[in-house]
Amino acid sequence: MNIVVDTRYLVPGQPYSASFFTYDQLAELAAAQPSHRFIFIRTNKSAPLPGLPANATELSAGPETTNNLLLQYGYNYKLPALLRKQKADVFLATEGICSLRTRVPQCLFVHDTSFIDTPALFSGMHLRFYRKHTGSFLAKAKTVITHSEYGRKVLLSKYPIDPGKILPVHTYADSLFTEQPDAHKEAIKQQYTDGKEFFLAIATGHANDNLLNLLKAFSFFKKRQKSNMQLIILGAPATSFLEDLQTYKFRADVRVLPAATEPERAAITAAAYALVYPALQDEKGQCLLEAMQCGVPVITNDAGAITGITGEAALRTNPSVFEDIAQKMMLLYKDEDMAKQLAQKGLERARLFPKSSATALLWSIIKKAANG
Repeated sequence: MNIVVDTRYLVPGQPYSASFFTYDQLAELAAAQPSHRFIFIRTNKSAPLPGLPANATELSAGPETTNNLLLQYGYNYKLPALLRKQKADVFLATEGICSLRTRVPQCLFVHDTSFIDTPALFSGMHLRFYRKHTGSFLAKAKTVITHSEYGRKVLLSKYPIDPGKILPVHTYADSLFTEQPDAHKEAIKQQYTDGKEFFLAIATGHANDNLLNLLKAFSFFKKRQKSNMQLIILGAPATSFLEDLQTYKFRADVRVLPAATEPERAAITAAAYALVYPALQDEKGQCLLEAMQCGVPVITNDAGAITGITGEAALRTNPSVFEDIAQKMMLLYKDEDMAKQLAQKGLERARLFPKSSATALLWSIIKKAANG
């Protein structure tokens, strides 16, 4: 079977990408199916894809574009020709957009339904595009994948489509993310925070990160607790946030690590006092699973898909109210027994999201799309 995968907007080494799966997870999928051929399409300016298995090749599909008209032209005219030339049996549409003019079966990945239930997180141009075309994409696709049952229900509430064609496939944490002995944690703290405890936060560069509210909460925490607690932010925040950070009162206690490798991320995560993740919306929840799998307590959003990921294994907060975030940080800081209980619940919860079941289900849905 020839499987064409849209990887034009996936960047290797960006684990907190909003895309459905990371490039590395898709490469692992290809490696697990050596009897099938995978063609990863990319843009002209993309760097060569690293670590491709023997049964996978990369193919340039022209320049990257975010212009709505050019997107439609690319998917509806250029892509069908590419699929014919590659004798594709199925196309994996990883960005929530599929071609309306090809006969090749398509498996549509819908990684974000916030344009329906949290439209303020979308720019006007993208919001109009997805609102206008998603119904057609869902009708055209043979199978549709969401990250969660929550996302599936959002789509079914909005569009008149067969419930049987939409299935949730959870993400998962890599095996690198695991509990570490105290000596290892202390070594990491010495390396990054001069031995001090630290809260961990995640940045994607999107407004959804809610990092300004997190800074306000951290200020509130520092003033009340008179603590030397630090804050490490993994990932690349928006430029506007970095500018605000320059005048932040406690900027000396905040460290941003935009280019940490996966082993470094795993080590830092395992050493954190807690993950504070006040994202306004997240259907993927990869950083939550990583923290829980490391036995690290989690403070996060109290609504949406996130509650389906964490269950009762997280301390929930209203992400729009920085005082509430701060109160949860102080509660966890002062109550070590609660922190230990949450860590244990997180370990148990993370076991419900194994890599094996995610990859097996994903492959079965791809085959279902190819077989009509």
